Amino acid sequence: MGKDIKLITVDLDGTLLNSKHELSERNKKAVKKAMEQGVQVVFATGKTRFAAEGLLEELDITSPGVFSQGLIIYNGDGTIRTNTVMDKKILRRIINFAEDRGFGVLAYSGNRILTRRADEVADKIAEYGEPKAESVGALVNHLDSTEINKVILYGQESKVAALRWQLSKQLDGEIHLTRANVQGILEVLPANTSKGKAVMRVMKDLNIAPQNTMAIGDGENDIEMLEAVGTKVAMGNAVQKLKDIADQVVGSNDADGVAQAIEMFVTGKIEDEKTDDTPKAEENKDTETQAEASTEAKSETNADNTSDEKPEEKSE
Repeated sequence: MGKDIKLITVDLDGTLLNSKHELSERNKKAVKKAMEQGVQVVFATGKTRFAAEGLLEELDITSPGVFSQGLIIYNGDGTIRTNTVMDKKILRRIINFAEDRGFGVLAYSGNRILTRRADEVADKIAEYGEPKAESVGALVNHLDSTEINKVILYGQESKVAALRWQLSKQLDGEIHLTRANVQGILEVLPANTSKGKAVMRVMKDLNIAPQNTMAIGDGENDIEMLEAVGTKVAMGNAVQKLKDIADQVVGSNDADGVAQAIEMFVTGKIEDEKTDDTPKAEENKDTETQAEASTEAKSETNADNTSDEKPEEKSE
């Protein structure tokens, strides 16, 4: 410990949630314990707020939240604090370029996700708690009527690096490219945006200094967030780039790494709640005592019986 942490910003998939997209009991206890001590907890995720509503309710979090890779900051009551959208002309170029090369496109608009047509990947995002992708036909036909925060381009992992290089060359300075810790996915955001920028805005709004903030993540898209705070924590399953800048690497998302970080820097070791098993323990103790007494009594009885028996006399 030794750090005066007043704010924790935490990623969700691959970080707070395990590989089954579930919140472990230990992580839940750690987050709640931190909040009991007055620490604010802010979700910072690439997902929509829709995907996190159940978690927010389960943990009773009322702090602001950073969603859609920092493009939307929500107040604790679910109202929008800031909303950043992409330029329509740039979007049209990105969508056409990606689709011409066989990539699928998911367009994020607030709590909606739009796609040309449903496929395995578009359907799979629902497993992450996201809203079901809407099949709307050609996405470029909807750009004039729908504000888009970001797009996800998906395809073969072996082709993602080339697509990234091509887009960065064509649209250098006009977009920000990043990746979550997911194979075959490339995210395109407006220029000069990131989770880190949004977390800086939240820290300013809450009047909490970077040195009093801890960030926990696992993906490339968490780099700016960790760079923005005083205590940088990477998950054991994080990409190497994130581990390289972290102050601490904890266990994986399947080993309660978030709880480890909170116990290490905020709360200290959280003991398991004691169950009311004292009577049962005393009962067991009494039973053991009675058993020992019974054994001793039997031993004494056997000894007495043995001493009363006369040895058999032999006749000569």
